[in-house]
Amino acid sequence: MGGNRRFAQYAWGVVAANVVVILWGAFVRATGSGAGCGDHWPLCNGEVIPRAEQIETLIEFSHRVTSGLALLAVVALLIWALRAFPKGHIVRKAAAASMALMILEALIGAALVLLQYVAFNISLGRAIWMAAHLVNTLLLLAALVLTAWWGQGGRILRLRGQGLIGWSLLLATVGMLVLSMSGAITALGDTLVITGGISPAEHALVATLVELRILHPIIAFVVGALVIGAAWIVIQRRTDGGAQRVGRLIIALYVAQLLIGSLNVALRAPVWLQLVHLAFTCAIWILLVVLAAQALASDEATKVGEQQHLANFGRSTSAQQL
Repeated sequence: MGGNRRFAQYAWGVVAANVVVILWGAFVRATGSGAGCGDHWPLCNGEVIPRAEQIETLIEFSHRVTSGLALLAVVALLIWALRAFPKGHIVRKAAAASMALMILEALIGAALVLLQYVAFNISLGRAIWMAAHLVNTLLLLAALVLTAWWGQGGRILRLRGQGLIGWSLLLATVGMLVLSMSGAITALGDTLVITGGISPAEHALVATLVELRILHPIIAFVVGALVIGAAWIVIQRRTDGGAQRVGRLIIALYVAQLLIGSLNVALRAPVWLQLVHLAFTCAIWILLVVLAAQALASDEATKVGEQQHLANFGRSTSAQQL
């Protein structure tokens, strides 16, 4: 499938820009600055450009500005895709999906502000909305990555008949989404207790969030087995060198992520380490999407390559036996 190099470069730039916005959003949450613009949206404290009398206002307003720029970048991505690729092309569909998820991302962000699920708000609704927010964020990243991947000429996915590779990648993907929800809830507890100084003895929900923290590392190890297992299966069953390199990188990053998570717990979740932890999550997720795009590509050359690999293996085994 032919690609457009300049479009792909721009699309990968949009992916990188959105990762920066995600990390800055996490900084807003971790520092308790989410109420810096009050309960106004899209205005900040009722103004287009507010007077930053508090650092929280500056932090929250800058996040809104970067989020708005990210939205415009996706709008431009969609327009470019519509102009550069023919009707029905997979890049058009991926760009349209990115636009839809970006709009949903903005609406969820607006809901968090309007419902006052920011700063040190303690409510079950906030935990649910934050978990949903992070899941949508990962889905948005996935759509953007596929837009860039197909824009540079990547082959279309073929989901049927993929056997163990398909199922392992599916479980790894779902596992990462579940892990992200668990991480969002854990991060909320850290914000309320460590940054906000709220004692679990004062609020039953905060106490529950603290008690649930133990589940996140357990889920992380389970999902790690799924992700590392999927990467290893791809390495063993696909002859494509690119897929094998991505698989090995995913394994290395996930092992590092487990170490970072352990350090995060030991140091009581400092803000900078929370951001590093989230950055590794984004990197692993992006690479997992790329791995799936490579391993599940609908190209007969993949099948031919595997058949040749098996034939060569069979001939070498026969020669050894002789």
